[in-house]
Amino acid sequence: MRKRRVLRSALIALGAGIVAAVALFAVAWALTPIPEAAQKQAVAQGSVIYYRDGKTVLAKQGVNRKTVKLERVPKHVRDAVIAAENRSFYQDTGVSLRGTARAIWSTVTGKQVQGGSTITQQMVRNYYSGLDQERSIGRKFKEIMVALKVDQSKSKDWVLQQYLNTIYFGRGAWGVQAASQAYFGKDVDKLSIAQGAYLAAVIQQPTRYAAPKGEVLTEVTGRWRWVLGAMAQMRAITPEEAAEQRFPKLSATKSTLTPKGQDNFMLVQVRAELARRGYDDEDINQAGLKVTTTFDKGLMAAAEKAVTSTLPDSLPKKIRTGLAAVDPATGEVLAFYGGRYKTSQQYDTAFSAKVQAGSTFKPYALAAALENGYGLETRVNGNSPMTVASRPVENSGGTSYGMVNLVTATRNSINTAFVDLGEKVGLDKVAEVAKASGLPAAQIDPHKSAATFPIGVASLSAVQQASGFGTFAANGMHQEAHVIRSVTDADGRTTEVVPTARRAFSEQAAADATYAMTQVVEGGTGSAARLWDRPVAGKTGTADKSIAAWFAGFTPQLSTTVNMFRDDNKPVVVPGYGEMYGGALPARIWRAFMTEAMEGQPVKEFPDPSNRGYAEDYGDEEDQYWDEGESDDDYPRRPEPTDTPPTEPTTPEPTVGPTEEPTEPPTSEEPPGPEETRGPDPQSPDELPSDGPAPLFGDRT
Repeated sequence: MRKRRVLRSALIALGAGIVAAVALFAVAWALTPIPEAAQKQAVAQGSVIYYRDGKTVLAKQGVNRKTVKLERVPKHVRDAVIAAENRSFYQDTGVSLRGTARAIWSTVTGKQVQGGSTITQQMVRNYYSGLDQERSIGRKFKEIMVALKVDQSKSKDWVLQQYLNTIYFGRGAWGVQAASQAYFGKDVDKLSIAQGAYLAAVIQQPTRYAAPKGEVLTEVTGRWRWVLGAMAQMRAITPEEAAEQRFPKLSATKSTLTPKGQDNFMLVQVRAELARRGYDDEDINQAGLKVTTTFDKGLMAAAEKAVTSTLPDSLPKKIRTGLAAVDPATGEVLAFYGGRYKTSQQYDTAFSAKVQAGSTFKPYALAAALENGYGLETRVNGNSPMTVASRPVENSGGTSYGMVNLVTATRNSINTAFVDLGEKVGLDKVAEVAKASGLPAAQIDPHKSAATFPIGVASLSAVQQASGFGTFAANGMHQEAHVIRSVTDADGRTTEVVPTARRAFSEQAAADATYAMTQVVEGGTGSAARLWDRPVAGKTGTADKSIAAWFAGFTPQLSTTVNMFRDDNKPVVVPGYGEMYGGALPARIWRAFMTEAMEGQPVKEFPDPSNRGYAEDYGDEEDQYWDEGESDDDYPRRPEPTDTPPTEPTTPEPTVGPTEEPTEPPTSEEPPGPEETRGPDPQSPDELPSDGPAPLFGDRT
């Protein structure tokens, strides 16, 4: 009797629970209408890229989408998507109870929410307003209610059409038509079974599968085969058709950016840095970001003008020129010239091209010496030739200078003096200063045991050298070079990029090295770069056999580097100028740019060197050598003896160090992209800057 009462009570409770659930469902059903408007993601919300003033638009990055009718989508493409995402699409009620239960359980237990949504649920979530991407039980329940109502009020074909036009496929492509063009260069109605199956496969992880290589390629190939198998199980295709499919050839990834020229080069760097900061394609193309770059519109124009107006019309096509300007106080790349624009796939000459630094590397050896107990009065051996590790090192024309101080060695750019200095200080210390000044270890370490390391056998980019020389201008503090000032999301939250200062060497070492470099400009190899209204410090450089010519210099407010090189790694010879050296066209381009860049800026002085006015006059011994017109890199040189090795050997014996080969530019007239030929992106710090002093250089727009 008692058991019957318990059973009856249980049944009553169960019935009451069912009635309550039904009532609750009815209330929820009545209170959850189908939203009337599409959400922003479904109608596109691109990002805007600004110049450094935060007002002038550099580019707009919209959503790449073209809506198509369902009948334009081949049946085998539709079947592939259904097989991959929701095989029961045409039979179910718009909701997967099993998948929903799994997702809710994952949410309740605190685990990552798993998949399981039907095509209808995904469409509802992506298309309608009021159903955001928040992972919560409340949002999931609302999604289910709307999906059930949509399934009752809309046709399955309408739902599938909206889904195929709103889903993201990677490569900046929203919707199946844009995806077809992005991956295969054809309209959706021309897709094969294999191609349709690939697009269905990438829906799961669109960014990861956009340009698969290595392990990711293996992974997506497996996913693609699984889609074909699912299509066969659905009887959309036969097992034989599934077996005979071959993995489709994907079109080369194309940038979604449309600007050309220097604008394109800027945007390539912006996208690369955004990716390093954790923003993926979806964020850039649909998250409504406001990205403020470091680029100054006026200075960008000045950089291009300085190069194009200074170079002669007879310049051979294979000769390339790069220019980069960096704010020493912040590390912001204010301007650059990336070369003559031909295609969006070519490398730029400021960030991507890396060529032998030549004598512009010598200031790092000078700073290392000054940081480790040596002074500007230190005497080093400037005689030529000098034998080191069984290899002769010569000065240009074989000139011997005797024992010289470090100012004279820098002013006349004496090779043997800097090789001797490197031996005294220690090449490892030179490498430490170079890396602390922002030069990547991957480009420095392979050369650091070579006796010729201090005279510039490592290859660098113009941006890297502008950043490195900025360390001297900033009194020994280095700021990581970067091209983004801030990122503001669609909700108005702004993330500022404030770089962290790293001390590379002491203020006094910076002051003394800077003084030596002012002598290069005031009366040495870089006199063509002199600005008559303000102090300038800098260094010329001509790589071995004149395969590259440089001028790197700075004022207290701005560090700028110019280089010239050839695609085929041959000597840079310009009609009317002959074999190029750093004190010629590179210095003149530098001066043309800096004259405009510094216009209206306050005149600031460099700090005094050690013992200035109290000890040795560092300039006493210079004139006797300067009158001879000799240096290792910049004034027209006497012919070198044919039976002597080059001034700056690039392949030392094993006893000196590793093989010293410069990074060769590509040999084709149309250079390939930077990632293929130029190594890693030069502005790819593992840890991005986070704090530092305020900018010293004003906007020029």
